[in-house]
Amino acid sequence: MLSEGGSFMKGMVMGGLFCLVLSLLGSFTPGLESRTEDHHHHHVKAPSKDELTRLSDSRVQELSNQVRVYCIIMVQPKNIVYWATAIDTWSKHCDEAVFYTSESSKALEAVDLNEKDDWARLRKALKHAYENAGDMRWFFVAQPTTFAIIENLKYLVLTKDPSEPFYLGNAMKSGELEYVAYDSGIVLSYEALKRLVHVFEDAEKCPERGRALWKLSEDKQLAVCLKYTGVFAENGEDEHGKGLFNSKSVDSLISDGMKNNPANVVEGCCSDMAVTFNGMSPNQMQVMMFGVYRLRPYGHDFHDSLMFHPPEGSEND
Repeated sequence: MLSEGGSFMKGMVMGGLFCLVLSLLGSFTPGLESRTEDHHHHHVKAPSKDELTRLSDSRVQELSNQVRVYCIIMVQPKNIVYWATAIDTWSKHCDEAVFYTSESSKALEAVDLNEKDDWARLRKALKHAYENAGDMRWFFVAQPTTFAIIENLKYLVLTKDPSEPFYLGNAMKSGELEYVAYDSGIVLSYEALKRLVHVFEDAEKCPERGRALWKLSEDKQLAVCLKYTGVFAENGEDEHGKGLFNSKSVDSLISDGMKNNPANVVEGCCSDMAVTFNGMSPNQMQVMMFGVYRLRPYGHDFHDSLMFHPPEGSEND
């Protein structure tokens, strides 16, 4: 009995040690050098109304014309309903929206990357976008389950220089790694994407197929590769510090607001300049399009100081 009890205790100790090792591995990111540990998280804010009033009308118009967004939308035939909904709704507001698929679909047009692995497919899509974006200098990476308000994205980056390395969205932290959550959408400036495409060629720093015992998600692998180039995750916020990139739907955020701030649900919910939401059904996305782009209170003027005009030939709302 003592022998059996001793074996049981040994098993318990070994199991506990194994779980501890797995926990440590989960918070450790392979291949990162210690030079990155001193980096502090950044917050990138949209310009305030006061900032815009200090700019001349001609400068504001020049900036609004320059901000053009190339949307990289990652799809698969298994989510074809979301794919079709994204085509019919928010993606029409991108200056160019390109859908990248794991395999071709007869029903919907997309760039067929013929790649099953999620990370390898995202790499190929980013490289294709970099090589085919023309003079567009901002890139938005999204899943078809994301709903985006592209005009608010353009406003966020209006006064930012795309020749600087920006990597924006809903910034999260896993162990020592800061990354932008994929489900809330990822924004890359031209300079950040250029550095990323170049580091793709370095198999030691940014392998196409992970060498680790565990598999990192695409957004974390993206952050690892960008970190090697000196580009770090930054949280996109409005002028009041509210996050603009949401991993939840509007109704979920309102429900959270009712619980956390019942005296002021709207204030407790989300920014009125939000860029993305997630977790909505295709029908809810259609309702969002109506609410965001079509419903207007008669006689109310929002006094916006600039306009983002739709791409030429666009069928957007």
